[in-house]
Formats: sequence, C-alpha cells, structure tokens
Amino acid sequence: MKFRPLHDRILVRRIEAEEKTAGGIIIPDTAKEKPSEGEVVAVGSGARDEKGAIQPLDVKVGDRILFGKWSGTEIKLEGSDYLIMKESDVMGVIEAEAAAKIAA
Repeated sequence: MKFRPLHDRILVRRIEAEEKTAGGIIIPDTAKEKPSEGEVVAVGSGARDEKGAIQPLDVKVGDRILFGKWSGTEIKLEGSDYLIMKESDVMGVIEAEAAAKIAA
C-alpha cells in the first residue's frame, strides 16, 4: 500500500463482527453495528512534544485495537475500506492471548 499517515495518525482496517450470536442466532446485515475493533495497517511517525521532539506511538502495525463507535474518518484505498484516526481515539490494544480466548 502506498499510504503513510502523518504525525500521530494511524490507518485501521475494521475487523468484521460475527454473523451469529453466542446462542446461534444469525444477525442480518441491516441489524449489525459497525465493529469497533480493527487492525492497525500503518502508523505515522509520532506527535511532537513541547520541545519539538517526536514522541513515538504506542500502537504498531499488526496490533488489534478497540476504538470508539464514531472514531476516525472513513476512506477507501485500493478498493478497501479503512479508517484514519488519531492514536488518542484508540481505547486499547487486544493482546494475542486475549484474542485467542475471545475467539474460542
């Protein structure tokens, strides 16, 4: 991909929600909410502090993150949908162990 976010912005691809509930009920497309979980695809270089030094971002490419329902700006690149958001819109990073337990 030929896109690089600037400063403290990140590029995120939404991770699609399950189509069934835990009880086995199938959720139609019209009733689904947009997922608030995604994978970081690209990150900027970082924000500058008061002294002008660059502060690196806490998230990195490949991290699974949770973000607010209305966070970011939706864009389309190379036929795929993405979100551009500031790192401050990220609520947390889902660790690999936790992601495996959720999937099980």
